[in-house]
Amino acid sequence: MSLYDVPITKLSGIGEKRAALFRKLGIESVGDMISYYPRSYENWSDTTDIAAVQPEEKCVVRGKVSTPVNTIRISGGRTMAKLSISDDTGYLNLVFFNNKYISSMLRYGETYLFMGKVAYDKYGYQMVSPEFCKETAGDMITPVYHLTAGLNNHMMIRAAKEALSMLPQTIHDPLPEDIRKRYDLCDLSYALNNVHFPTSLNAMEKARHRLIFEELLVLNLGMRMMKSQSREQTAVHLLKDYTAEFIQTLPYELTNAQKRAISDCVADMRDKPSPMNRLIQGDVGSGKTAVCAAVCYHTVKNGFQAAFMAPTEILAQQHFETFSKMFAHTDVRVELLTGSMTAAEKRKTRERIENGESDIVIGTHALVSESTVFHRLGCAITDEQHRFGVAQRARLASKGEHPHVLVLSATPIPRTLGLIIYGDLDITIIDELPPGRTEVDTFFIRTDKRDRALGFLKKQVEEGRQCYIVCPLVEESEGVDVDELKNANDYAAELMLGAFRDISVGILHGKMKAKDKEKVMAQFAKNEISILVSTTVVEVGVDVRNATVMMIENADRFGLSTLHQLRGRVGRGQYKSYCILVSDNKGENTEQRLGVMCRTNNGFEIADMDLKLRGPGDFFGNRQHGLPQLDIADFSDTETLAQSQEAAEALLRFSPDLRDASLRALRAKMRRLFAETENTMN
Repeated sequence: MSLYDVPITKLSGIGEKRAALFRKLGIESVGDMISYYPRSYENWSDTTDIAAVQPEEKCVVRGKVSTPVNTIRISGGRTMAKLSISDDTGYLNLVFFNNKYISSMLRYGETYLFMGKVAYDKYGYQMVSPEFCKETAGDMITPVYHLTAGLNNHMMIRAAKEALSMLPQTIHDPLPEDIRKRYDLCDLSYALNNVHFPTSLNAMEKARHRLIFEELLVLNLGMRMMKSQSREQTAVHLLKDYTAEFIQTLPYELTNAQKRAISDCVADMRDKPSPMNRLIQGDVGSGKTAVCAAVCYHTVKNGFQAAFMAPTEILAQQHFETFSKMFAHTDVRVELLTGSMTAAEKRKTRERIENGESDIVIGTHALVSESTVFHRLGCAITDEQHRFGVAQRARLASKGEHPHVLVLSATPIPRTLGLIIYGDLDITIIDELPPGRTEVDTFFIRTDKRDRALGFLKKQVEEGRQCYIVCPLVEESEGVDVDELKNANDYAAELMLGAFRDISVGILHGKMKAKDKEKVMAQFAKNEISILVSTTVVEVGVDVRNATVMMIENADRFGLSTLHQLRGRVGRGQYKSYCILVSDNKGENTEQRLGVMCRTNNGFEIADMDLKLRGPGDFFGNRQHGLPQLDIADFSDTETLAQSQEAAEALLRFSPDLRDASLRALRAKMRRLFAETENTMN
């Protein structure tokens, strides 16, 4: 019987009430507890001499209790206990609040280990309420777990120890022995025991490396099998190539990269029995929309419909206007379908779609609703894939008989990471910009230079240009410390009354109604608004070629990839453009991160640096969109990620369906990892 089938209540001290708290952490079984790895460790053996302690640094000191505990009463009926400890290098004061047992727990003349943050005031160095243990426990490395209210770390440690004790004497290792030898990986039993209760730092690192490798391998296998299983026969046969005819309708020349991308798509749709499943990945302004239009034209001319799903109504409206102009002198009929349309408008639009009176349908999530039925869907396109899950893309594709699928993304992602996120897609990269796109000059300033920067914006407006100012918050009450953070509402009001009192200032944020957002963006597009104060909702806003300055407040709060996307809002027209990053953050990597933005406009170089400095969070947000939730793996570990991809390819060459007896346990782990997503494995 698998320990994943043994409920957590089988562990001592865990009844139904406490089990509910464990379930909040996703721990429902004994197996889940074993797979709930520590978030960090406290190393009690790494001690610091008292003379070497530094203010505001957490450390472990070994000290003898050199004064008796002195307990006094303070305001509010509380107690404060003071004592001093010493080693060969000096003395350190300790303070405990409301702990009446301290005098019996810390005995005068005995030596203990103390862990805590050191503070410095007029009385000298002191630790307030440190953790402590007997000196004999000094070789311990203690796990620290993510918690929820009602559960403390001691409870988690006790549960983990008992869960590990229930492991069988011999564990069947899902990783084949030759894989473990090739990549120098420890066995599963060693890994599980030492990831929770390591015997040394080296043992902990070996255990974590093994488990990270395994999890990334399982994820790679799952994504690759999804890719192979998605290659069903398509009923959409687009035999004639209309690329040359489409190019003749354009008033400009396509880049070689755009032509190559179109060629890849046409080849997929014309020459393969299975549907196209391709990602077109290109930097901001690289011309992905023209590629998309060519694919739509090719689809329609072969007798099918094309659907184009955008992440926001603003962007859907922009694409609708772009496509309408592009196909104005052809017989291609372009339709718009969004959630904010009236019921009557949506009903009539859906009737035209179902009757085949619409050729290209551009919209938002309304495209995937049950009431939207296509007459003959041949190609399903999603824009800004990182904002949609794999399941949403699949729902759009389900509107036809295995139609071709095209995904557009302006988010540059390192290749190793792209193979995970887009593991079920073939990838084409557009790596050159069309003529006329100029590089944006980027500057990093502190807030004491803000007034000077605002003066620069004002000068740009006086010359007829427009500017963006982006803030991290919408308003003050957003549950974070906002003392130093700019919020769009207050900042816009401040500018209207101050520096820009004679200039038209607008505001845009995600809490506004769709109609209000569209109205503001329309006013900005018509130059009725000169300065637009916004949150990152403007990241995928309309194309305003007159905008020349992107000023980003609290720039340290954003990932580099987000900053790069925001910067892409300017530099789209004929005028020289600028990006100004404002931050007073003195963090160790703030200057390094923002310096990258000042140094390069290459989105892929920026993405690589973002992954190294910030990890994968900026690409995914709180969850990996459309991917299973991982327990321990970190996508920023690019070396292990690459090794796991190499191993996955080798295993699938050996057994394409992973049904070889030696791989059954690995296949079972893959099915369990993907069970929580909407992408079920066969």
